Amino acid sequence: MRLNIARNLGILLLATASPLIAQGPAPLPPALPWSGASERLIVAPNDPWITPAEAAGFRTTPRYEEVRAWLARLDAASPLVTVHSFGRTTEGREMIYVRASKGGTGKPVVLVQGGIHAGEIDGKDAGLMLLRDIAVGGKDSLLDRVDLVFVPIYNIDGHEQMSAYNYPHIRGPFEKGRDANARNIDLNRDYAKLDAPESRAMIGLIRSLDPILYIDCHVSEGFDMQYDVTFTYAGWGRYARHRATADWLERRFGPAVSTALTKAGHMPVIYPSPVDTRHPEKGIRYSPEGPRYSTGYGDFIAMPTVLVENHMLKPYRQRVLGTYVLLEAALQVAASDAARISAAKAADRASRPVELLTRWKPAAAPIGWIEKFRGVAFDTYLSPASGREEQRWLARPITFRMPIIGQTPTERVRLPKAWWVPREQSEVIDRLRLHGIAFETMADWRTLNLDRVRVIDPKVMQPNEGRYPITARFAHERVEQVMPVGSVRVPADQPLGLLAAALLEPESQDSFLAWGFFPEMLAPAPNTDAFVLARLGEQVLATDPKVKAAFDAKLRAEPAFAADPDARLAWLYAQAGPGHPFVLRYPILRETAE
Repeated sequence: MRLNIARNLGILLLATASPLIAQGPAPLPPALPWSGASERLIVAPNDPWITPAEAAGFRTTPRYEEVRAWLARLDAASPLVTVHSFGRTTEGREMIYVRASKGGTGKPVVLVQGGIHAGEIDGKDAGLMLLRDIAVGGKDSLLDRVDLVFVPIYNIDGHEQMSAYNYPHIRGPFEKGRDANARNIDLNRDYAKLDAPESRAMIGLIRSLDPILYIDCHVSEGFDMQYDVTFTYAGWGRYARHRATADWLERRFGPAVSTALTKAGHMPVIYPSPVDTRHPEKGIRYSPEGPRYSTGYGDFIAMPTVLVENHMLKPYRQRVLGTYVLLEAALQVAASDAARISAAKAADRASRPVELLTRWKPAAAPIGWIEKFRGVAFDTYLSPASGREEQRWLARPITFRMPIIGQTPTERVRLPKAWWVPREQSEVIDRLRLHGIAFETMADWRTLNLDRVRVIDPKVMQPNEGRYPITARFAHERVEQVMPVGSVRVPADQPLGLLAAALLEPESQDSFLAWGFFPEMLAPAPNTDAFVLARLGEQVLATDPKVKAAFDAKLRAEPAFAADPDARLAWLYAQAGPGHPFVLRYPILRETAE
């Protein structure tokens, strides 16, 4: 009863509250005035196909079951729309997508998802409006040459944890979902490691559809500005891993949707990721991306992928309408360019990169400038809450010269011919299979000369995304290794070779090693009596110059290690003989040309 009373009270307060209160618990800066042609997309209050968000005046967004019920009704009313299941969430909810199609086989697919961050839910309500207009509103010609597959809510469990205190920086709707799923895993950090069932379901859907365009709808953080709809691609194109698909996004997608948005009264721009939110004038960041993100993953598998980042301080109504316009324009340009996109994908997947960029740093000088960036003025005040100067946005449009900060590569690794995964690493093999990465399983024993990686000074980081990531340095050495029956060989010469490299090269920031998949290699060697270890250590130092050099360097560099007799003996024991196959040894080996 208390819950019902609280819920009813919240609805009453929402209905009677001022716009400032209705947006959420945090007083936000004043919104810039806006009106545009896209407002004509909103149907009349008595329209039988009004969406829940439209019916609520965009003050609220519908819950999962309300979305399902509305879609089921549309499915029953239109032969163009069918609702499908493609997985289960962590808490067991059914994951759904909607296919809008005129039928036929082999038509290319545009895949759109909303709510991977469930508080950034503009894509869901925009997609429902667009589906309505395709199914019963006369826009079915959008399906003449492409199919639309729409996932209204990706992170359903997070979506259902609605609160006015989630995403307080976003202006509406009143209650929003959470960023992470029920296990507190951010699904837009899980495309590579695939720990969440939602991520596994989405990768399975992507593989089954192989879309010509993938759109992931978000809402930004950062600073106030005049732009309302922003979007971007992996590395902003400049640092893309696959060039042909990136070129199509930059040269065709971007101009097409920008023209449509501008005509509809919106102000689009490539997403300005700030270097310092407290000092917008320091610039916006262009940077490579890893496959943990939707856009980075799309880049690694040569699938044109767009990140939509609507501006957080624009009213929900304005953001949803802008998203609708972008999605409609995306369907149109994808349809007209379907053959061109397919050729770009084929070219990228036929390429065989020989290196993987693994580390970079901000460039010393700007790589470009936006001469008239449309910002918003602010001043600062001493906050009694933080005790420091905080920004206060003034709703006054300004323009200024914005530097673009690029990146300078600091580390690249040359890819091997193949990677060898021991049969016992089932967690890794399972994920390779889920990604669709090709490999062969050995039916007989093989003795090979391989590159083995030793992990140097590993450091376990704070828990992140359900894992304990590690950082380390690495030393490579040639070894003769017997690979038993059941070992897995992953060739680099394949369409997903670059993704395999990102997952299996130890230096990669999104490798399984970096995510902490191999805790066994951090365990110490088994112990024994000190008088035995001392004599063994003395023998190793006397007979192995490489170990002695490394030992002496470690003594000089680490006083605490030098002063710890047991640590010294344990380290020497770990270097001695073949009896410690796990200690600080990366279990995946590399087959190189040398």
